[in-house]
Amino acid sequence: MKKAMSLKEVARHARVSTATVSRVLNNAANVKSTTRARVMKAVEKFKYRPNLHARSLAGGKSRSIGVIFSNIENPFFLDIYKVVEAGAHAEGYEVIMANTDYRSEQLVASIRLMIGRRVAGLAAIVSEMDPELIDELNGSGIPVVFYDVGAPRGNITNIRVNYRRGMETLADYLYSLGHRRLGFVGHHATLGPINERVSVLRESMARHPEVEVQATADVDSLEGGRRAVRTLLSADPTLTAIVCVNDFMAVGALREIRERGLRVPEDISVTGFDNVKLAQFCYPALTSVHIPRDQIGQIICDSLLAGDKTLTEHEILIDPELVLRESTGPARRAT
Repeated sequence: MKKAMSLKEVARHARVSTATVSRVLNNAANVKSTTRARVMKAVEKFKYRPNLHARSLAGGKSRSIGVIFSNIENPFFLDIYKVVEAGAHAEGYEVIMANTDYRSEQLVASIRLMIGRRVAGLAAIVSEMDPELIDELNGSGIPVVFYDVGAPRGNITNIRVNYRRGMETLADYLYSLGHRRLGFVGHHATLGPINERVSVLRESMARHPEVEVQATADVDSLEGGRRAVRTLLSADPTLTAIVCVNDFMAVGALREIRERGLRVPEDISVTGFDNVKLAQFCYPALTSVHIPRDQIGQIICDSLLAGDKTLTEHEILIDPELVLRESTGPARRAT
């Protein structure tokens, strides 16, 4: 059997100190991008997995689970985390959380760090994923929960949201209000779950030849939503509706529209996705598509903290629901 690569050997191969390797694996900010890339290349090459809790776990079972998110600033992920944390604490487990910022290399590092900690279970609620990483986790022997990664297998449970149904329902609703020129605000357009939404929106509207859909992408943030809408409206001021990939970016979109002196929904309608609490309290309240974060969090707990219970259902499909609020209305008449 091939001997496992040690931290010192990874550091030597990357031409850095062991402390630098640790900072990279823990996603510290004070590391140059070139250095980070070199360390991650070495970690990937040797599939380094630090055994951080070897001594403390030598005599018993781990009481920790790992949860990895794409963007903890987005309330969607934070809502799921709170449910998982409460459920884990109720069963006497602690939760180790990691944030990838949509970086696939950080996802790899975080997952291997979790495995090195010998977690009792792992959940990756992320949009970025590598098929080879799925195979590696499937062979790790620990229960794993993924979010929208395709067909599950082995010890992996897959939570799949029917984004197609949600976007089709939203598209039909906007069409019924007379909207024929739409803009789509997304982020990380190359990621499958994100790209799927704009694709479905285009397909749904393609049934009506008079409809046009413009799309742009920015960072998954409030400011990213503002910039994306700025780009869309600068290119086409005749848009009558903006469809946002999530509520987080939609709130930023509302800010940009107001600062342009436009009214929502009289001049332009805005929709979000996820139906986080922020959607109810922003002004005007957002029309959104509800994704039950509490249900997702409970599925994670049931899958990772099952103990001796056998889970027979490895793929769980969630159907979203359209929630109508004040941010949408009939399309303004063309001038």
